[in-house]
Amino acid sequence: MKKWWAAAAGMAVYTMGAGVYFSNRIMYMKKKEEDFIQNREITAKRLDMKRFAELPKSEITITSPSGYGLKCLFIEPNKTDKWIIISHGVTENKINSIKYMNIFLKRGFNAVIYDHRRHGESGGKTSSYGHYEKFDLKAVVDELKSRKGPGITIGIHGESMGAATLLLYAGMLEDACDFYIADCPFSDFEDQLKHQIKKEVKLPPWTILPIGRAFIKIRDGYWTSEVSPISVIKNIKKPILFIHSLPDTFIPADMTKKLYQEKTGPKQLYLAPYGVHAQSYNENSQEYQEAIDHFLKELVFK
Repeated sequence: MKKWWAAAAGMAVYTMGAGVYFSNRIMYMKKKEEDFIQNREITAKRLDMKRFAELPKSEITITSPSGYGLKCLFIEPNKTDKWIIISHGVTENKINSIKYMNIFLKRGFNAVIYDHRRHGESGGKTSSYGHYEKFDLKAVVDELKSRKGPGITIGIHGESMGAATLLLYAGMLEDACDFYIADCPFSDFEDQLKHQIKKEVKLPPWTILPIGRAFIKIRDGYWTSEVSPISVIKNIKKPILFIHSLPDTFIPADMTKKLYQEKTGPKQLYLAPYGVHAQSYNENSQEYQEAIDHFLKELVFK
């Protein structure tokens, strides 16, 4: 009997420890400091603070459907009805979005960059890898249409979690924008978690994932299985440009290849030869921009 109780107590301790550890890693992934991001981008010559400061812009705080504020910058150097929304990745903030914004400003667009929940100057306590973020993205789209009119052309560019977020927005809520660019998204959150568990803790995913999944549901209100771009990708009829760097080991390029294969209708795929995760543009700048130009010419403004 004592052995039975000892085993039960040990299992309870393991379950609690694994569940709290797993859910904390997901909900509260350590963010990069704003100064670090800014200095990194300046050092790499992807950010010119003087030039950015001179751009005509409006600071706007949008109320998330979850109740907190979303800090946005509406940047309008061009007289145009073409707009791009930039959706950054986990641990980053809107400063990281500036390099992508610049691609589109040079091509005659105006832009919206914003901080996801729990990042930068926005509110929110947890990261959900697209589950709650997709509703926030819809709020940004709605605000842009409200301010600039329903007849404008809108694209969304997303990196990593931001790319998964835009696919979930378009596939689950509304396919209401004119085009999407998804740079290094995961195809399914649970598959991504299994991939990371194998790399980080060297244990079979079945020993951790069911516990972690339950703790995420209890603590943050959703099942990780609900965060699955590939399960909704066929709902997206508008053009998508998929981008991924082949050397990416954090989110394997095969995930983007699967998304591309499942997407019906207009689509293009650019696989960058250089760069680890979220480095496709940084390591392949010219080719990255050429891929966007080809996509816009052939599938968006043809």
